[in-house]
Formats: sequence, C-alpha cells, structure tokens
Amino acid sequence: MDIKNITNRKKIIGIWTLFCVTLFFAAAMLIVPASETNVMASSTASQAPASFSELVKKAAPSVVNISSITVIKGGRSYLQMPFQNPFGDDPFGDFFEYFFRDQIPQVPRDYRQIGLGSGFIIDKDGHILTNNHMIEGADKVKVTLADKREFNAEIIGRDSKTDIALIKIEVAKDLKPLPLGDSDKLEVGDWVVAMGNPFGFLENTVTAGIVSAKYRQIGASSYDSYIQTDASINRGNSGGPLMNTKGEVIGINSTILSQTGGNIGIGFAIPINMAKDLLPQLKKGKVVRAWMGVMIQQITNDLKNALNLKDDKGALVSDVTASGPAEKAGFKRGDVIVSFDGKDINESNELPYIVSLTPVGKTVDVGVLRDGKKQTIKVELEEFPEEEESAIVGLPGREAPGPDLGLSVQDLTPGLARRYGLSDTTGIIVTRVDRNSAAYEAGFKTGDIILEVDQEQIEDIRHFNRKIQGYKADDTILFLVKREGSTFYITLNVWE
Repeated sequence: MDIKNITNRKKIIGIWTLFCVTLFFAAAMLIVPASETNVMASSTASQAPASFSELVKKAAPSVVNISSITVIKGGRSYLQMPFQNPFGDDPFGDFFEYFFRDQIPQVPRDYRQIGLGSGFIIDKDGHILTNNHMIEGADKVKVTLADKREFNAEIIGRDSKTDIALIKIEVAKDLKPLPLGDSDKLEVGDWVVAMGNPFGFLENTVTAGIVSAKYRQIGASSYDSYIQTDASINRGNSGGPLMNTKGEVIGINSTILSQTGGNIGIGFAIPINMAKDLLPQLKKGKVVRAWMGVMIQQITNDLKNALNLKDDKGALVSDVTASGPAEKAGFKRGDVIVSFDGKDINESNELPYIVSLTPVGKTVDVGVLRDGKKQTIKVELEEFPEEEESAIVGLPGREAPGPDLGLSVQDLTPGLARRYGLSDTTGIIVTRVDRNSAAYEAGFKTGDIILEVDQEQIEDIRHFNRKIQGYKADDTILFLVKREGSTFYITLNVWE
C-alpha cells in the first residue's frame, strides 16, 4: 500500500477519534447538570405533600364554628352607632351632625348582632382558641362541632392586644384536641394548611399555601408579629387553625389584607407560640403584663441621620410616661434601647413583647445608647396599667410662616385642651394638613400636637414660627408629635 495513503488514512482516523472523544465529553457535560437538576426537582417534589387528605381527616373534628350574639339596645340614633363621617377629617363634619341630628332615624328596638368565625379545640376539657375580636362584647357565644352538636360557650379569658381569646364548652367525651406546634421553627416557604368556616356556612373548608413571611407588622397592636401566608383566609376563617404538614397548629388565622374584602393571597395568622405563652394567664381569666413606661418607634434612615446614630438597630424612645418605671430609672426621650435583660433588640417591635413576658416586679438591665455612648440602666418593671383612649379632632387654624410645610397650626390653650380632652396645655395643635404637601408625605394628621422641633420644646405658635423660619428647601426637620395619647418622632423633608 502506498505510504502516502496510509498516512492520510491515519490522519482521518485520528481526526475522527478526536471528534468522537470531544462529542462524548460535551455530552457528558450537558448530562451531568441536567441530572443534577432532575435530582433537585425530585428532591423538591418529595418535600411537597402529594395530598393533605390524611391531615384534614385528623384535624376536621377539632375545628369548630363559633357564632357570637351581641344585643344592641334600641333608642339610639345611627350617629351613635359606628358611623363614617361623609366629610372625613373636615371640621364641618360637626356642622353636619349638629343641624341634622334630629333628622336621623332612631333604632326602634333592641336587635341582635351576630358574628361568625372559627376556632379549634386544644384539650379534652373543652378549651377552644379563637380570636378576641370574634367574642369581645358578646352576650352569648355558641359553638358548633364538626358533627353538628351545638353548645353554649363560656368566655374564659381574652386579650385584645394580641387578639387571642380562650373559650370553653362543657362536653364529657369525644373531643379531639389539635396538637400545638412550634411557630419559631416555621420557615418562609414551608407548606401550611388553613381550616375554618368561611362566611359561616362553608364548614371545614381547607386551603393550602406557603409561609410568605414571618414577624410581619401590620399596625394592629404593639405586639404585631404575624405569620403571612398565601393560603386563602376568607371571612369566617378568623380564629381557625393554620397548620404545618405534620398537622400541628402553628398559627391562629386572624385577618387579611384586601381592598375589596375578598382574598388576594395576603393573609395573616397569630403565631401559636404567642398563644402558648398567654395560655396560663388566659385560663386564669386575666392577662397581666409587665410595663416599662416608654413609647417607642422604629428607627428610619431619616431618624438615624437626624439623631446622628450609627445604624438603625434598636428601639427609639419617643416619650417617657410620667411617674412610670422608666422615668424613675432615668430614661429620656431620644434614648435608643439596644438590649433588654440580656436580649439584643434589633427591631423596635421586639421590645414590647419581650417586656410583656417578663415577670412584674423584676429589675432588669436595659442597654441604652444616649448621645452616642452606651450605658446600662436598671429598671424595675410594674404591671401594665389600664389604657385610656382619647379622640382628637382638628380646628381651622392659620398657616405657619417660613417654608411651605403644608401645615395649619394653632396654639394649644387650656380651653382647647379641655375641649378635646387633652392633658397637655403647651405646644401647638395641627388644624389642617394639605394633601399635596411635605407634611402629608411625612405623615402628619389633623389633631397632632407638636411638642418639639429638632429636640427643642415648643411653647407656643410664636416660638414655632421663629423655629420654622430658619429652614430651607431640602432641610430635614425632626418633630416630636403627640397623637391620641402616643408620642413619636416624625421627620419632614422640606420641599422646594
């Protein structure tokens, strides 16, 4: 054979071999990631339950329907009932009520207001957990079990601050309690199942979803720490259980976020650990909380800069209650609480709940940042006093000079203080807030009392005007404001 032909043949074989080897490795590279992806998909699929049917069968007998009956006494006008002022915050709403009160029909006789919701059995003694808003003020509470048996329930204990209530039915046997899980172990993305009686007649409705978020604050109370879920929670589901895939209760369905009243996939449940912490006191009929006597707020970026803080960790003290434990211990406005009884405070909403669970009378060490320096203050906690609520409404006022903040203000005189039931007799009251203004953007409302401007106490409107005249566009002003008994800081960025 010709040597040249042999050489060419070897070259062809070599090239073909190299091509095959390259193709093999390329295929291997494609196959390996694909197989890994399949393994991951298989792993994820194995974690997702194929069905919730067994869980539901076990839990269904424990979920109950609750109806509360409140007798509304007759002889009241509709204005004395929950009423939406057609004029909003406009002071002329008083004009409407004054001239048309006699034209408003009276409720002719007593009538019954019925509330419908859900709950779940937690022990064989007949104790049931539900929402406080379901039974608060009720004259009668009725419980219907899954097997259609009906019982009158006794309200054992309730707590409006966490919206948790404990009721009890007298049943000798056949009660199946639900196990209570650990909501602290819940992770975002975990599967959850919600059960309840939506709209009062769709018994034992089941919906599934995932945990969308934890520790949500929605402004319901100082103890907000909700589990957010996309499992459908509809009207009547309030008080029902939110369960993990083991069938353990990890939350109490409470509320939804919706502009229409329908479910849009944003629901909230009270963590079951919060209920477990309160159960011993609920069974005694009264929840007793420890109290420091400070009003706090979250540290925003603007507040951090205005107060020259290094970061936004901790709880900012916006007011100190007169004669309270904190005042006795030496706390001041502007202090930042960074630790309590050895526990770090990173978010402001952590502090109220930690304080509330501390025994009354205990003396604790509180870590505080004051003027950039850290110090420890010892405070002896007292029992939380009963709160008094007061309403504040606005008056026509006059514009403040200087930069246009969008505020109308008026001196807070003793006469005005008596008129609006205020304990304060110094400061100025906000009588109008323009919607298209820096003040509205900052969060001011009609009826706010301005106590300080940039940590300088304001005595009257003249003092306020002199202070405001010194600011210009793009400046940030730090206000100390009192609203409905609560004191807090507002940062306002001056518009051009």
